[in-house]
Amino acid sequence: MGTQETKQAQRTVKLGSTGPEVYPLGLGCMGMSGMYGASDDAEGIRTIQTAIDRGVTLIDTGDFYGMGHNELLVGRAIAGRRERVQLSVKFGALRGPDNSWGGVDTRPAAVKNFAAYSLKRLGVDVIDIYRPARLDPAVPIEDTIGAIADLVKAGYVRHIGLSEVGVETLRRAHKVHPIVDLQIEYSLASRGPEADIFPVLKELGISATLYGVLSRGLLSGSKPKGQGDFRAYLPRFTGANREKNEGVVAALQRFAQERRMTPGQLAIAWVLAKQPGFVPVVGSRTVAQLEDALGALGRPLSQEDLAALESLGSISGERYAPEQMRHLDSERR
Repeated sequence: MGTQETKQAQRTVKLGSTGPEVYPLGLGCMGMSGMYGASDDAEGIRTIQTAIDRGVTLIDTGDFYGMGHNELLVGRAIAGRRERVQLSVKFGALRGPDNSWGGVDTRPAAVKNFAAYSLKRLGVDVIDIYRPARLDPAVPIEDTIGAIADLVKAGYVRHIGLSEVGVETLRRAHKVHPIVDLQIEYSLASRGPEADIFPVLKELGISATLYGVLSRGLLSGSKPKGQGDFRAYLPRFTGANREKNEGVVAALQRFAQERRMTPGQLAIAWVLAKQPGFVPVVGSRTVAQLEDALGALGRPLSQEDLAALESLGSISGERYAPEQMRHLDSERR
């Protein structure tokens, strides 16, 4: 490990004005439960444990990832290591036994029910950061945050976060209870939050945990791998968008190679340079992918690098299909 990487690795980032100090990269575990096709439990556990051994402290999961499978996997991986990690848990998405999606439920009674099951599956007494996965249009955000605040008072949750919400929802939620971070997609391919959301986060003293920093593998050259891979239905991976994006990705790969970086490291380093106070959450499914991602910490980009990188072209297509985009509070203008 070089001097720069050591220095970066020792640094921590505080989540909001009231949240915990965390390592500058987090580990997102969704892909370990089949969202990108078949996954390997043993490799997932090794990846989580290697991340912890390398200093990663923020582990992100959701109770609906694999219908509870991901929380059980994370629980097995952190057994005996609980005091070394901060668990970020999303809740509220409804699933069917056929893998279907049934909307969102963040009524206060549902919040407490979801939390009870998460605590049991994870094998812990308290969740560090608890957040609704999406805004429930049928439930005022004040009611949802109030229910999580009750869990904070009772000692079952330490901090409250949000996911994919817009500025009005952020302000309303923060009035009920301090919000430590907003989880939102951000990458070279998805820069929407820069305009309105990031300025409000800074104004309110809220941090961000940034997912999709590789745009679901697009920026590193990864492609959908069969029926179970939900990326096959995403606009950036299909049709004319796919063809145009392959050209941009090839240019990014050449740019990375010139700087002796992998494309994944380049994408992560761009996010770290653009938003140094926020925490990228990388969805590494294997130890090899994790080690590659951690390598970005020792390869900072200069302002000149950023300008050159951003001139290579933009990614075409929305991050989700139109129906899903319509349901994202963060995309409302």
